[in-house]
Amino acid sequence: MTQQIEPGFDESHNPWQVLSSAVQYQNPWISVREDQVINPAGGRGIYGVVSMKNKALGIVPVDAEGNTWLVGQYRYPLNEYSWEIPMGGGPVERDILESAQRELKEETGLLARRWTNIARLHTSNSVTDEEGFVFLAEELEHGETEPEETEDLRLWKLPLAEAVELVMSNRITDAISVAGLLKAERVLRQRGQVPG
Repeated sequence: MTQQIEPGFDESHNPWQVLSSAVQYQNPWISVREDQVINPAGGRGIYGVVSMKNKALGIVPVDAEGNTWLVGQYRYPLNEYSWEIPMGGGPVERDILESAQRELKEETGLLARRWTNIARLHTSNSVTDEEGFVFLAEELEHGETEPEETEDLRLWKLPLAEAVELVMSNRITDAISVAGLLKAERVLRQRGQVPG
């Protein structure tokens, strides 16, 4: 049932009651738990939650000419190829900027002197507690890539405006990449640095 927001509405009130909770599966990256619950309507049910053991990190590198870099790889869960912004995971106890800098270097070989945190997001908040952050990386220097052994990556340098068009035409579908590219374009436009 949908209701209008009324004065004094308390966003912190949790209408769910947890009766029990048990981890059903875990590995070094995720844990999956099943909660027995009473839902907001008063009915009993179950809720499955995937908890991530890392923060999701995306980086939109943009050079002085308005170019960015996409990373292409075959995504096992989707069974399809995906073009994305450079991204990865950072341990929850580590500084997110430090982890983002490491990911950019590993996947693209790029180093950046200017970093701006442009987004905090939840990737699929109906089933996972994953929290993501996106950085705009500028004032770039080139170096060598250092991909992980499980990664078979391709790099694509293109104007940021073209990457945004790939979002708009649904060729880029990764949620963090969609949000990151659109947010980066908006940030640069607000600064008066309209990407070419």
